[in-house]
Order: sequence, then C-alpha cells, then structure tokens
Amino acid sequence: MSLRVRVVLVIALVLAIRLPFLNQPIQGDDVYYLAGAEHAQIEPLHPNHTTYAFMGEMMDMRGHPHPPLDPWILGGLLAVVGDIREVPFHFAYIALSLIAALSMLSLAERYSSRPLLATLLFCAVPAFVINGNSFEADLPFLAFWMLSIALFVRAQYVASAIAGGLAVLGAYQAVFLTPILAAYLLYEKRREITAWAATLAAPVVLVTWQTWERLTSGALPATVLAGYLNSYGLEALQNKLRNAVALIVHLGWIVCPLIVITLIARQSRKMTDWRLLAAAVCALAAAIYDPNPLFWMTLACGVWLLLFCFRRGFLAAWVLIFFAGALVIFFAGSARYLLPVAAPIAILVANEANPRISYAGFGIGLALALALAAANYQHWDGYRRVAQSLSKEVSQKRVWINAEWGLQYYLESEGALALLKDHPIRTGDLVVTSSLALPVRVATPVALLQDVEIRPSLPFRLISPSGRSAYSTAAAGFLPFEVSTATLDHVRIETAAEPSLTFVNPKNAASMTQVVRGIYPDNWSAKEAVVLLKSPGSHATLRANFFIPPNAPARAAKLMLGSEVVASKTFPAPGAYELSADVDPKETSITATLEVDKTFRAPPDIRDLGIVVLGIGFR
Repeated sequence: MSLRVRVVLVIALVLAIRLPFLNQPIQGDDVYYLAGAEHAQIEPLHPNHTTYAFMGEMMDMRGHPHPPLDPWILGGLLAVVGDIREVPFHFAYIALSLIAALSMLSLAERYSSRPLLATLLFCAVPAFVINGNSFEADLPFLAFWMLSIALFVRAQYVASAIAGGLAVLGAYQAVFLTPILAAYLLYEKRREITAWAATLAAPVVLVTWQTWERLTSGALPATVLAGYLNSYGLEALQNKLRNAVALIVHLGWIVCPLIVITLIARQSRKMTDWRLLAAAVCALAAAIYDPNPLFWMTLACGVWLLLFCFRRGFLAAWVLIFFAGALVIFFAGSARYLLPVAAPIAILVANEANPRISYAGFGIGLALALALAAANYQHWDGYRRVAQSLSKEVSQKRVWINAEWGLQYYLESEGALALLKDHPIRTGDLVVTSSLALPVRVATPVALLQDVEIRPSLPFRLISPSGRSAYSTAAAGFLPFEVSTATLDHVRIETAAEPSLTFVNPKNAASMTQVVRGIYPDNWSAKEAVVLLKSPGSHATLRANFFIPPNAPARAAKLMLGSEVVASKTFPAPGAYELSADVDPKETSITATLEVDKTFRAPPDIRDLGIVVLGIGFR
C-alpha cells in the first residue's frame, strides 16, 4: 500500500469520526474558552483579560489553566462567522484533527513496520474521538504537539520550534517537549546546535508570553493560576494520588484492552515475568477496592503498558517522561491528559501485537469510542434543549443560571444571568439549577416549577451523579467510563418565593433555605452570618442567640437589620449570649446580619470560623 493511499485512508477516517458530530453542543469548559474568544474581539492580544462566573464566583481568566491559543483560534472563527455557531466552528476544528492524525502517520512511517495500523489505533483513542468534538484546548494543543515532534524527527527544526511554541500556548504541559526531544537527540546521537536549540522552543515561548503578560497587565498568569490552585486545594496529596490511579486506568484504555491482553499473553511467556506479576498484584488490589472488572482490568492493562515502556528507545522515553510529568502537574486524572502519549503507545503496540487482533481491537475500540461520543452528545444536547424551551421566559423575566458548562452557555445566550454565591434573588425570578453541573446554594426560598430529566439513551456515562466515571475527573471514582442507564442530571426550574419563617434555627433544615451566607451546616458562622426573614408586620424584637466556644477569639458582635446596626456588644469570655433590639421593619422580607470582630482557622479545616449560631430572627 502506497503512502498516498495511507494518507487518503487516514483523512477519510478522521472525516468519518468528525462529520457526524458537526452539531455537537457546547459542552464542558467550552464556555470559558468562548468567553476568551468573545473578549478577543475587544482585546485581540489579550483574550484572557476577562472574567467569567465559575462555581458562584467571578474568576480572572488570566489564571485559567491554559494559555490563549484556543481563545485566539475561536476568536478568529467568531470574527469570520459573526456569531458562535456549532457547525462551522466544528467544521473548522477538523483541520486540527487532521494535523494530529497526519503527524501521527508521519511518525508511524518512521517508527513502525505497520504505520497504517498504528495510525488507526491512534485515531480510535476514546479521548481523541470524544474530546476532539469540543472547543477546549486539548485538540489545538495535541495538533501542534504532534506536528512539532513529527517535524523534529524529520530534522525540520525551525518548523518544529514554531509548532512547539504554538503547542505551549495551548497548554502548559507542552514544556515536556524539551526533555522528550532531547531524549530523541540523545538516542539518535545528534549534536546539531540548531536541533538542541529547537528543543527549548516551548519553554522559551512560555516564558516570553508570561513576561509579556506581566509587563502589559501587571500580573503573571502562572501566579494567578497558582493562587486559584491553592485556594481550592486542588494540589492536595489526596487529589494527586487519585490522579495517579486514574491516569494508569486511562493508560490501559488508550488502545483496546483486547489488544493489550493478547499482547501480555504474547510477551509474558513465563508466569514469573515481572511485568505480569506487577500487573496481577495491582489487579488484585484494585479488585478488593472495587470489584468492577472495568476498573481492575484496565488498571492492570495500564500498569503492564507502563512497565512495557521501561525499555530503550525514543518512543518508550516519550511515554515515561510525559507520564511522570502528568503525575506531578495534574490533579483531576482526566483521560484527555494522556492524549500526548497516545502516539508512541499506539506505535509500540502495533509493532508488537498480533496484526489481526490489533485490527479487530481497532474496530471494537472505535465503535465503543463513537458510542461514548454519542452518549456525550445526548447529554449536552439535553441542556441545549432546556435553554431553548426557556427562551420565552428569559425574555419576560430575570432568569438565574445555577450551573456551569453547556447549560450556562446556552442560557446566557438566551439572556439569562449566572448566579453568584449569596446573590439576592427577587420574588418571581426564575432559577435554573443542575444537580450535576456544580450548583451553588440558593440563598432564597424557591418553589419547584419543573424538573427536566437528562438521560442519554445509550448506556454509557462519561460523567454522572454517582461520580464513578473518572473520564473527566477522578474525584469520586476510577472507571474509565460508566456503564449505566441511570438519569444523568436533573435540571430544576424554580421560582423565588417569599420567606416563610420569621426566625431561622440552623438546626432546622427548613430554616437553612433562608440562610443567605455565613452559616455552615455544623452551625459555625463565618465573619458574617446573613439570613432572610419574613417580616412580623409590626414592631418586634430582633434577636440573635449564639455561643462563643473557648477556642474562638471573637469577643465583639453586632446585629444588623438590612444595613442598619441595631445592636452591638463586647463579651468578656466564652459562653452563650444574646443580642437583641426592638425594631419596626417596613418590608415584607428583610435580611438580618450577625457579625463578629474576629475569625480563626482550625486546621485541617480551611474555613474562617467565627462563633456558633443558635438562631437569628423575630421572637
């Protein structure tokens, strides 16, 4: 088979897996990259100099975990098309899939006796099939990552350096190009100065961009990002350990496990083979933790593949260098994190495995990847349909979005507003809440109008309320995906109602719906505890009952009705106390605030704690 035929077949395959998903809905973190694209129309050189709502807070996009390449690409498409439209945007992104696939073919021609098979295995990787249909940074990064390495291997060092610079503007992890390309030069025993200089392209471009941002905006993006990572505790040891397990699981599904299992049988001719023993021990431990065969089987395959790469050669070094880096820098254990090592693994497996089994595994793997992509499509399309059904309501009243991801994008497109933490909501406003998409607590009593069920017809889940799938995050599970027909999400459409209680008792679940902010489920307060109260309708006594524990430094407190201080006092020692004042509220509902002078932290608890609130309201 000639090279030209192989190129045509690869292009045909890419088109076959992309064209059916041209109308793929906005999904996942697409909304944040599109926010950067919209800002690029104002500041083309600084698309990340904007803010976006995330989990009820306004975030500085300079701290986004990806540099601006993807917003630049999306911003260019937006300028050409005139609006964000799924079909033309996805059609344009096919070019990035082609760059990645043809770069893979180029590498396979150099390192494999079965280049077409290796490239087919690469194109069937679930993360490539699924995440290639999103507008997140993974596909642009992968395209230029692959192009940089393919050009470097062909000794086109200047072009490789340019591609490497673009890759690092797509994702910080492109800095691993430097040790990977350096390993290639060492194995090939090449000493050209131009080649060694080209290995530094990614870090040089990254430092240049960071410096330019610091000079032009006064902030270093890496510093802003580090601040967010620290604030949310994302780099905690527990997250790192879960990330490591999930990445090994995803490694075992880069190629169809059927191929890996047959390769294990072919390579491990003795039961005492150390790689086989290690995989078996890990499989046994995993089965004790979770007997689901999808977990322990893929974990064993991942362990064996990782150990399989402990050998000489550039491709093995590529896998080990990037995987080691992924353990250090990532925390969520997402399948897409390993896309940069899909190429060398596909080549190594294609070279060693039985060709017939490999082609069968390719067919099975591609069919499964497309089924997962279809289930993913149905998930996000459910949100698009919900937003379209609310277009009339959005035009007539205020609608608040208590969700992230695609639901946020489509509702904002209709004119709804992102709900921020502790934001007051007027009676009659609508609140659209997703039980799955990171909702925040609504600080206003609400009444349910409609509950929309999101349930893909295909029995696969990449994300779900159970959290067992680690495809996007390993926060609660380690399965590469979940086999389930359960409801994926409930989207509740609710209307804000008047408060019904004149006194809020934190021990009463019904009362907690009227807590605006600052009272935790265990009754501890923050510096301010704010509640919404039903007015008694005439003169009444507003009271705040609380307890100052011995370990709390707070000694002074004040009680406010609305913005007016109605009582304040300093207390001599820990104990149970009350603040009260006679008031004459005019509104039908009003906020009351209990504020203390000092807070403290009790590690490992990271909350700022004030006092223990026993009740606030009219008696």
